Amino acid sequence: MKALATWSPAPYLNVTAVEREESRWLVTVCSRERACCPLCGVQSSSRHSVYPRTLGDLSAQGTPVTVRVRVGRWRCRNERCDRRIFAERLPKVAGPFARQTNRLAGIIRLFGHSAGGRPSERLMVRLGMRVSDTTILRRVKQHARTRPNRAVIRVAAVDEWAWRKGTKFGTIVVDLERRRVGGSAGRSRGRENGRLVQATS
Repeated sequence: MKALATWSPAPYLNVTAVEREESRWLVTVCSRERACCPLCGVQSSSRHSVYPRTLGDLSAQGTPVTVRVRVGRWRCRNERCDRRIFAERLPKVAGPFARQTNRLAGIIRLFGHSAGGRPSERLMVRLGMRVSDTTILRRVKQHARTRPNRAVIRVAAVDEWAWRKGTKFGTIVVDLERRRVGGSAGRSRGRENGRLVQATS
């Protein structure tokens, strides 16, 4: 089954097909005819090649949605620019090298802040968004690094988990008043000359 749709994840993307597969919706979109070089900002209309990007998106009535974007590689015609060929960016849709749309990444981060890793994973699977607990925790930590927090933490919660039982551990500190991650660290444990040692990174 194939049908055209007027919905688009961004104004410069055109939906060419919406297909219902066995376990998901597949939305195929194509990019625009021009793109700007991310280094110098000069617009280019000289296409080098085309490649697909597959992005996970918000579910539709509990069914996973995958957006397949045909993105172009372009030639930069600015002689003063150091970059000759660049890949087209998808602003307000997804970051470079991302496998999820920005809005799905935001939902993952909110779930991670409110419920943690594994509870959020179970809930999001029920909602049609299959994301692992490690991805959820990674999104929370990435968001914490991008937002500088110089305020004094008065009410804090500390949690620990094990990536590898008895060997590698992690610790996270959460500011309960502002609902932000205050910091995290990894620790490894081993034996040297029969003596138990612990290292913190």
